[in-house]
Amino acid sequence: MNLTATESTHLDLLTPRGPADSSDPCQTLLALGEEAMAQRQYERAYDLFSSAARFDAGSHRFRREINRAVRALVPRWHFGMMNDTERNQAYAKAIAQVVGEDRLVLDIGTGAGLLALLAARSGASRVVTCEAVDVVAATAREIVKQNGYADVVTVVSSLSTDLRVGVDLPRRADVLVTEIFDCALLGEFVVPALAHARRELLTPDAVILPRSGRLFAQFVESPELHSLNHVGEVDGFDFSPFSSLTSLEYFSTTLGNYRHRPLTEPVEIFRFDFAEDIEPAAHHVEITPRESGRAHAVVMWFELDLAEGVTLSNSPSDTGSHWKQAIQTLPEPWRLEKDSPLGFRAAHDGQRVLVGPAHAAPHTRVR
Repeated sequence: MNLTATESTHLDLLTPRGPADSSDPCQTLLALGEEAMAQRQYERAYDLFSSAARFDAGSHRFRREINRAVRALVPRWHFGMMNDTERNQAYAKAIAQVVGEDRLVLDIGTGAGLLALLAARSGASRVVTCEAVDVVAATAREIVKQNGYADVVTVVSSLSTDLRVGVDLPRRADVLVTEIFDCALLGEFVVPALAHARRELLTPDAVILPRSGRLFAQFVESPELHSLNHVGEVDGFDFSPFSSLTSLEYFSTTLGNYRHRPLTEPVEIFRFDFAEDIEPAAHHVEITPRESGRAHAVVMWFELDLAEGVTLSNSPSDTGSHWKQAIQTLPEPWRLEKDSPLGFRAAHDGQRVLVGPAHAAPHTRVR
């Protein structure tokens, strides 16, 4: 049987490995790479597997191992993000509005490089962008070169907080663009990144894109959502001690995938101005339920103000968004009564958001 090149590659990937030969440098590198994987040192594993592949040029023997390291380093949401048309068009429109000739643009967290390329296409004289994961940064450089912008866009393998003017940037930047936001805005360390950039990397009058963000919350009745983070009896056995391991904070999922009933209207719980310092905060919020029922979870989502007239949201109604919603389940359901005001506490520490009962919360726990 004659195999095509693709079939041969797949056969190589499915062929079990034989015992390691200590005299074979490829096998030594493979063993070291597997050890690094076991220790969750994924970048080191990637480098070791790639070195083994270079020793064994022309063979596909190590593609499976390289790909395992890549999967650990590069979450699959990157692909959904790049194919999110609404996000891409909103950023393209906003960047075209604020970037012009003679502008030095700083892009924080470039990923594959889309925002940097949009800035270059919009006329920026220079774009410096950073990416903390080396393999992603290397791929972004390849994409920039392939699209003809290597003379404008520089990709630095670094956290933004390690960038230095005069070393990585020729001068302070005129415009900052970024999209390091999780489903509840703050979870990808955007607050410290922006604070450092304003202090060390930007001109005093630099334009920051997005300009601001708002975070909304809504209480919903949904035993299905509650079951994602709590457990009781299973087949006649008491598993309630496992609930000591539940997440106190939110996790990411798509609200529409679960049966749920909104008990309140959405309410704004925080507003963030990205041109200003954002300090940890907590405050009391009051809302009037539109339905009676048991609140099992709080659903949160954001709205970004990118530039004049350009917004972007991961609201449950924005079904095309690659972002999911932030779901915080309540330890025990709250009883909400229609038209009876509900008070609760919303807090954030600059990285995560938490909703909890007010000191004397006007609700009762459901037994």
